[in-house]
Amino acid sequence: MVDLSVDIAGLKLKNPIMPASGTFSEELAEVFDLERLGAHVTKTITRDWRDGNPTPRVCEVNGSMLNSIGIPSKGVGAFLEKVVPFFQRYETPLVVSISGNTADEFAALCAEVSVAGVDAIEVNISCPNIEEDGKAFAIRPSSTFEIMQRLRAASPLPLWAKLTPNTGEVPDVARAAEEGGADALVVSNTILSMAIDIHTRQPRLGNLMGGLSGPALKPIALRMAYQCARAANIPVIGCGGISTAEDVIEYLIAGATAVQVGTATFIHPTAMLTILHDLEAWLAAQGIASVSELIGSVVDGEQDIRTSAIAVAQ
Repeated sequence: MVDLSVDIAGLKLKNPIMPASGTFSEELAEVFDLERLGAHVTKTITRDWRDGNPTPRVCEVNGSMLNSIGIPSKGVGAFLEKVVPFFQRYETPLVVSISGNTADEFAALCAEVSVAGVDAIEVNISCPNIEEDGKAFAIRPSSTFEIMQRLRAASPLPLWAKLTPNTGEVPDVARAAEEGGADALVVSNTILSMAIDIHTRQPRLGNLMGGLSGPALKPIALRMAYQCARAANIPVIGCGGISTAEDVIEYLIAGATAVQVGTATFIHPTAMLTILHDLEAWLAAQGIASVSELIGSVVDGEQDIRTSAIAVAQ
C-alpha cells in the first residue's frame, strides 16, 4: 500500500492533494466526500464585506482561464459563524485563506481567524497593498518580510505565504517570507494577464486585467516552485495548472511537498479525486512506497534538494 501522507511544517496531511483558494466551497460536499482530500482551503476572505470586481469576471483563453473576481467576501463575522463550523465536522485540516489591503488590516484579520477549528492560515500576500501604490506585498523581498513579520506576531497558527508570479525576484521573495515567519510557501497565485474582444475592441474582463490560471500557467508556476524549494528551507505547495496526476508528480519532483488544484475543478468537479486515484496508481506501478520519495528528486546536475526537502516534510 502506498503511503500518500505528507507533513507541512508539522501539519499532517493524509495526501498531498488540496484545493486552491477560490475554487472550493461547501457545495462540493454534495458532489464527493470532502474527507478524501489532504486539506480544505477556503475561498479567500477579507475582514469586511466586499462586493468584488465589475462583470464580466471570467473568460476562457486557449484552454485556460482569466479571472478578475476581486475577492468578494461577506466579512470575517459571517465566515466564523457559518463556514468554520461547517468544516469542523471533518477531520481533514482546515486552511483559511485571508487577504488585506493594508498591513494593519491583514494582521487584524489574521488574529481574528486564529480560532479553534482552523489548522493553518494561507496569507494571500499576492494581493495589492494600497499603502504601496497598489503593489502586491509579495512583489518585493522587503515588503514580503515586513508583512510576514506582522502576521507572524498576530497568530500562533502555521502561516502559508501565497506568492505572486508577477515578480522578477522569486528566490529572494521566498527567502524573505521564510525569514519573516512563514511556515510554508504556496507557489503561486495567478499571473496578471489580459484579453481583448476583437469585434468590440473592448477588454473581455470588466476590470480590464485579471489573473491567468489553468494549463498555460503551469510551466511558470512549476519553475517558481523549483526556485522556491531551492531558495527556502520550508515546504513548498505547488499551485498552477494542475489537472492530472502527471502534473502533481512534476511539482513533487521539482521540490513541492503538496499541491493545490484550482481551475481543473471548474471543468470537472471531481478532478481532485481523479488526480488522487491516478497518483496512487502511478506510485504503485512504479514500486514507490511513499510519495515523499518523489519530493525534490529532480535530476538537474546541480545541488540536490531531495534530502533537505524530505527533512522539512518530516
